[in-house]
Amino acid sequence: MPQQEQSHLVSWMTRNTYAMVLAGGRGSRLHQLTAWRAKPAVPFGGKFRIIDFVLSNCVNSGIRRIGVATQYKSHSLMQHIQHGWSFLNGAFGEFIDVLPAQQWVQESWYQGTADAVFQNLDIVRESEPDYVLILAGDHVYKMDYGKMLAFHVGKRADMTVACIEVPVNDARGFGVMAVDAESRVVDFSEKPEHPAPIPGKPGLALASMGVYIFNMDFLCEQLARDAYDPHSSHDFGKDIIPHLVSTGYRVFAQSFNSSCVKMDNGEPYWRDVGTIDSYWEANMELTKVTPDLNMYDKEWPIWTHQEQLPPAKFVFDDEERRGQAIDSLVSGGCIISGATVRRSLLYSNVRIHSYSNVEDSVLLPNVEVGRNVTLKRVVVDKNCVIPADLTVGVNPEEDKKRFYVTDKGITLITPEMLGQAVHGIR
Repeated sequence: MPQQEQSHLVSWMTRNTYAMVLAGGRGSRLHQLTAWRAKPAVPFGGKFRIIDFVLSNCVNSGIRRIGVATQYKSHSLMQHIQHGWSFLNGAFGEFIDVLPAQQWVQESWYQGTADAVFQNLDIVRESEPDYVLILAGDHVYKMDYGKMLAFHVGKRADMTVACIEVPVNDARGFGVMAVDAESRVVDFSEKPEHPAPIPGKPGLALASMGVYIFNMDFLCEQLARDAYDPHSSHDFGKDIIPHLVSTGYRVFAQSFNSSCVKMDNGEPYWRDVGTIDSYWEANMELTKVTPDLNMYDKEWPIWTHQEQLPPAKFVFDDEERRGQAIDSLVSGGCIISGATVRRSLLYSNVRIHSYSNVEDSVLLPNVEVGRNVTLKRVVVDKNCVIPADLTVGVNPEEDKKRFYVTDKGITLITPEMLGQAVHGIR
């Protein structure tokens, strides 16, 4: 097929696709970082939220009819979508609908990922799509969903699952599949205790990314069947996919390598930032001279809410009191006043006072660091006020008395740990 004709076909498919983003999860492995927000609302990369990546993938792919299913502590997520994603034009059938659990179908909240879609099927039907793209809202990656749609249609699939190779030891947290020579899924296990390795690749397993494409009519049939199954947990990974594979439906897996937006190093980028350690590591990667994730890509931009803030400011140039940041990302509204920042990410409106030293750390918005503070390998939550003379990240045993410290030695600091009740009573 000529390139131009193929491009028109993919454009037609994306215009006839509805994307459902599942953004209701707490993300309990992030501990207190998600005590007041859903995981997709967690800040990432200096100025973004995690959900911005999947929404940007949709818009950049040409999919502009999107529903976001929310549930757990969704206010900040809903507010972010309202402020940052209102540029879609409803006059042309473009929209992002926020879909909190409203108990329309039954008197319960979303019981699982499949139930979240089932409870919103009437809303999906209103758009009359041919295809439904179902997405997890809590991963950081760049992907052209149009390429996955073309694969789905070309295989005459009932369902297509995006997959990625992960180390076997990490695969226990994923849905793990086996495929035949035609990429058809022949076995699927959700979070198996002993993941099966890929034939010929003993150290790797083929894992689901939580990205699915269904034909609309087929999805409706399967969700209705599952909804009335008293033995089902109403989850795509635990129930829907294993049932489809075992009963012979056409379920195919597409490698992420075939539909990803490749980075400058030619490698696909995908991160599950579901733990404090992985969240810290993914942010720290961005401070490298050439990070794995290209946030400066004009061909595939990451959209977000652009807060109106003054430029970052660095003041004082004395030998012992110099405002400076080395190998770091510093966002708008920040003031580095006679302090040193190394290999760190400072989100918006962070203020660091004189004689302080911040290294290998992630400081979320509106953090204030007092004088003579030392912070090393920490994640500081939004609105924390770090008192003067505090040292964190040097003595793990001492830190554990007040803060959360991971097995890898990353320390999480929240306002509540500092005795600062910034959230009040809700």
